[in-house]
Amino acid sequence: MATELQNLVFVWTSVVAALVYCRHVTKLVAAGPRRLLLFLPVILLFLLLPLRLTTISLGGLTAFFVAWLSNFKLLLLACGKGPLAPPLSLPLFVAVASLPIKIGPSTGSAAAKNGGGDGLKSPANYVTKCLFVAALFPLYQRSDYVHKKVMMMAYSIHMYIGLEVALAAVGAAAGRLIGAAVEPQFDEPYLSTSLQDFWGRRWNLMVTSILRPSVYDPVRSASGRLVGRRWAPLPAMLATFAVSALMHELIFYYIGRKEPAWVVTWFFLLHGVAVAAEVAAKKVLRGTRWQLPAEASRLLTVGFVVVTGFWLFLPPLLRCDAVAKARREIIAVLEFGKGLWSILRFISFEVVSGP
Repeated sequence: MATELQNLVFVWTSVVAALVYCRHVTKLVAAGPRRLLLFLPVILLFLLLPLRLTTISLGGLTAFFVAWLSNFKLLLLACGKGPLAPPLSLPLFVAVASLPIKIGPSTGSAAAKNGGGDGLKSPANYVTKCLFVAALFPLYQRSDYVHKKVMMMAYSIHMYIGLEVALAAVGAAAGRLIGAAVEPQFDEPYLSTSLQDFWGRRWNLMVTSILRPSVYDPVRSASGRLVGRRWAPLPAMLATFAVSALMHELIFYYIGRKEPAWVVTWFFLLHGVAVAAEVAAKKVLRGTRWQLPAEASRLLTVGFVVVTGFWLFLPPLLRCDAVAKARREIIAVLEFGKGLWSILRFISFEVVSGP
């Protein structure tokens, strides 16, 4: 674990230094091919740095932040677009470029919606979810006696809550330090009434906000000249899910260091086709009286996500030994906490006892 922490310091020191370079390039070189060319070494570096980390908690999040989000933000900046395009101070530039946070007045509505001034949900919401995950630990200890589907459901819930809480913690800490509003990552995805609602407005919203200007909007604009404005969103959706699929394959590689089997790609391509079909059906049925009740829509949506996730998403994740790694990391954190508590107790005893 000590080696992992040393590598973490090296990785993030390199990230900050590279982003300082990118900001200076932005000030000296106009948006266009030349700026992109100067960004390419940094983009390549950001693809390589996560390979120095092996844990899910540190390596997985770093890969998501740096290899995916940071690189896409830099690609947008090379074109003069994205969250880094407005003039930002150096600390804000580095924070926005490397972490899942968002600044500006647009975050105010998100904050109001979630009941907090920083864009996050109430502490009780996160505490309740963490307690729910803690209640799953006895199930993991008896996994040999529990039905496989039940365990997969437990892993799914653990993954969702763990990701939401981890991203919220990172975003909140960074937001407090630099005075920026936090981009909410999730909006209770189990309440989705359609696949479009799930992927576009409730699940991993930072990815949505990055893929829209970098993939969806350009493809939609190009498709509009070929198939017309009405149907242009459909190929744009397929392209967006295809890019998301490739990035998930990359993240899974960072976690497991195993050659991809491209099963995750099929998961996202299937969902891309399903969302496109859903949007097309809405366009055709618009103005008619045919509409599913919200409860039925919610059941069908969540059911489709769960079934396809069990089929195509979780198996590649389990193939990466993600569960075993997560268990080892949890045990390591608990042991570290116990050791730290023992040291603090010893120090407090010495202080109270006196010379």
